Amino acid sequence: MSLNDVNEKYKEEYLNSYFEDLHVSSYETDWSIMIIRAMEFKDFSDCKALLEMMEDGKFVFQYKHELEMKFEEMLQWFITVKLGITTRPIPSQMDDNRKIDLLSLYMIVERDGGYRSVTDDNLWPVIAKDIGYEYKDGEYMRIVDAMYLDVLML
Repeated sequence: MSLNDVNEKYKEEYLNSYFEDLHVSSYETDWSIMIIRAMEFKDFSDCKALLEMMEDGKFVFQYKHELEMKFEEMLQWFITVKLGITTRPIPSQMDDNRKIDLLSLYMIVERDGGYRSVTDDNLWPVIAKDIGYEYKDGEYMRIVDAMYLDVLML
């Protein structure tokens, strides 16, 4: 059995046991939506479960709206409870009051090698452009939002 097979088996068992412990509503017919909505953030294993769900790009595309809300909820928990920062809005806003799509920011930064790689390669202007902002907005995203994503992923 290869290491990859062992990892996949562990992930499947971990996620199955995690989701069995969730209290889900019987009013929704889509199990994925029920699971996403039922997720709560009380420790890092809850964050890990959500992040592992987002490893599947097709899943993220299909459930983007639900995942956006849950991702912001996770970051809110992390920033306020774990970091003790209560003065910053989630999601942050640009000068023109547009909210930054934190899920898209996370997905693109992960695709491009993570926070440190994007920073080392000075890709923040490109990242900003990829999610619908101007090149000049990339540095703001790196400072205001992406550093929290990086700390959370450690």
